[in-house]
Amino acid sequence: MRKSIFARLNNWIIFVVMTALVVAIVVSSTILINFLRKEEIKRVDILVSALKFQQEVTTPSLEVQELVLQIYSSNTTIPVIILDKDDRPVEHKNIPQEIENDSEEIVMLAKKMGKNYPPIELKFSNQNNQFVYYDNSRVLNNLRYSPYILGLFILLYFGFSFWFFRTIKKTDEGYLWAGLAKETAHQIGTPLSSMIGWMEIMKLETPDSEGVYEIEKDIERLRTISERFSKIGSVPELNDMNFNETILENYDYLKTRISKKVKFSLHLPVYTVMLPHNKILMSWVIENLVKNAVDAMKGEGILDMYVFERNKNILVEVKDTGSGMTKQQARNAFKPGYSTKKRGWGLGLSLARRVIHEYHNGDIKISQTEVGKGTTFRITIKKA
Repeated sequence: MRKSIFARLNNWIIFVVMTALVVAIVVSSTILINFLRKEEIKRVDILVSALKFQQEVTTPSLEVQELVLQIYSSNTTIPVIILDKDDRPVEHKNIPQEIENDSEEIVMLAKKMGKNYPPIELKFSNQNNQFVYYDNSRVLNNLRYSPYILGLFILLYFGFSFWFFRTIKKTDEGYLWAGLAKETAHQIGTPLSSMIGWMEIMKLETPDSEGVYEIEKDIERLRTISERFSKIGSVPELNDMNFNETILENYDYLKTRISKKVKFSLHLPVYTVMLPHNKILMSWVIENLVKNAVDAMKGEGILDMYVFERNKNILVEVKDTGSGMTKQQARNAFKPGYSTKKRGWGLGLSLARRVIHEYHNGDIKISQTEVGKGTTFRITIKKA
């Protein structure tokens, strides 16, 4: 529990740091852009002042004319358009080449500039006033979007990193569980072979014994369990088709081995459901769900299993009247290592989900749960 709290705390710390970093980049970039914008406005003001001074002087000297020309020529980035009082172009600089000879387009561009920055009026004694229109340079316009683009790239980078490390972790966990499962199958196999041999001897001595028959069924079950573990980590073949038979065999076996206080019922379709599946692994899933339901009911209650068809899908539901789950428990139910029981490794539902998702291309989830009233698990597999 403490480990889970620390893990969630670390996730929040990472989220806060990422958010603060993105905000800092956006804010610093915005400050830089505002600074550059003010500098460009100052340059336009200097240009306008030089033009005013040139017009106010009756006979400007050659030095004054050269100074104004130098100021005007030094502007190589800021688009400027000068219109007379009748909206006719007088001068322009740094505008798109394709409209340089089109007066109407120049006027339209000037009016568009005027929406961003109000034009500066040049007042002359002869009343032939002019208006200077200007806008941000192309570099500044591009910089306006850079903090958002940079912030997006940072978020994408962190998102990719999170996905990458999480994938590595899941892969490592997958190899770990697969190795553990195969080793378990190997360890079970040795004593199981010996038990099968002794079972044959007992059948020769007491062939009609009911006890021998029941022990034989349990040995066969152990062999099935061993096969289940051996198949984890490898892609199984979906050679079994009769889904009713698989479910019914599991029902018959489990019914005799769970508490008599549990009213266990099975509801199958009247027709045979043909569905490609692996009987051994599917049996494991059903057994896990049934045992979880029995544990939730503490060995006493009603357990119903339904198999039905809906929208070209085959659904299996295991419904119990047990203790139910909280929302948090339901969210974590299929996570490896998570368990609400004091004893257990919390692998059953995790492996069941892997069998349904990865091997049968289906879905398994908790379709309904309520504390004190019970839980319904649902398996959904598409028909071939």
